[in-house]
Amino acid sequence: MTMLLTTLLPRIFIHKENGQEVRLTDPGTEFSPEAVLNFYSGTYPILTTAKVNGPEIRKDEIQYTFVSTIGIKG
Repeated sequence: MTMLLTTLLPRIFIHKENGQEVRLTDPGTEFSPEAVLNFYSGTYPILTTAKVNGPEIRKDEIQYTFVSTIGIKG
């Protein structure tokens, strides 16, 4: 008999600041990705105009990317 193991992948939130990728830890699984964006917007004001992309599974993590909409037309 083969047993399957399940593991809960950690969520990580990423945004770029001055060309550098900043990895933000998950403040809690009870937060939606949008709530995490709001949580971090107090520390990173650029996030007040960002949107959430993802999730993408990479390197055994669930990655969400915060993308700023400042300077983007359309």
